[in-house]
Amino acid sequence: MNETLNDWLRQAAEERWAVPHFNISNFVQLKGVLAACMEAHTPVMIGTSEGEADFIGFRMARHWIDAAEEETGLAVFLNADHFHSFEKVAAALDAGYDSALIDLSKKRVEDNSAETRRVVDHAHAKDRAISIEGELGYLVTESSKIYKEAVEIPPESLTDPDAARAFVETTGVDRFAPAVGNLHGIAANMPQLDFERIAAIRAAVPANVALVLHGGSGIPDDQMRRAIELGFNNIHVSTEIRVAYTDALRAALAAMPDETTPYKFYKPVVEAVRIKAMEKLQLFGSINRI
Repeated sequence: MNETLNDWLRQAAEERWAVPHFNISNFVQLKGVLAACMEAHTPVMIGTSEGEADFIGFRMARHWIDAAEEETGLAVFLNADHFHSFEKVAAALDAGYDSALIDLSKKRVEDNSAETRRVVDHAHAKDRAISIEGELGYLVTESSKIYKEAVEIPPESLTDPDAARAFVETTGVDRFAPAVGNLHGIAANMPQLDFERIAAIRAAVPANVALVLHGGSGIPDDQMRRAIELGFNNIHVSTEIRVAYTDALRAALAAMPDETTPYKFYKPVVEAVRIKAMEKLQLFGSINRI
């Protein structure tokens, strides 16, 4: 039986499926995601960005995940997602987070590598089971934003396979997030993943290092399946969860203008999040892994 996040990631890599990662901003979103995961019998990563973690509270997020594991029997891992400094990651790990993405992808490669290595050393000295992710290459769009215009991806933003190898060797990360044509948020134009680049990066990076695909909300299903076949074994989804949540909440409030009991108008919201999360679990191939 797998015990750590890295154990699950290794299994996913061997069996060619992906561990799902969903960002949450509140307990209602968590409730919807967990409902899908219980139905699907899947391990799951729950992510909080810096803003989400500040809103929820680091220790409160940890307590939610502890309760979720106890009540569901699932393997649930709490990730500090797109944290931008050593200090912020350290605070999350001190509060009990299972993993972190230190995102310094827009800094000079040398600075990115050095600071990521510092995070890895700190985390692994604390607990070798903590999983640390680094990012090289950068996504040109903002997280969870819906773009009404087409987005152009500059070639210099994409990850070079040789640079990926050097970065992983230098930093010692457990998970690696490249830029391969993926975008945060949802753009007016359809993303086109660079499958040749993905294959080259997977060949360049050690097999025990997970490949993480960010921007999972806007990627067509056929491209997502191909990316998983080529070696992505961890997929992040945020925007589609947020859209499902907000659309359902607006509809519920419009349908029940006099209702003041939150759990009543949140019921269809939880269901909307559950449905969207289940779509992704089926796409990622993570169903019935527990």
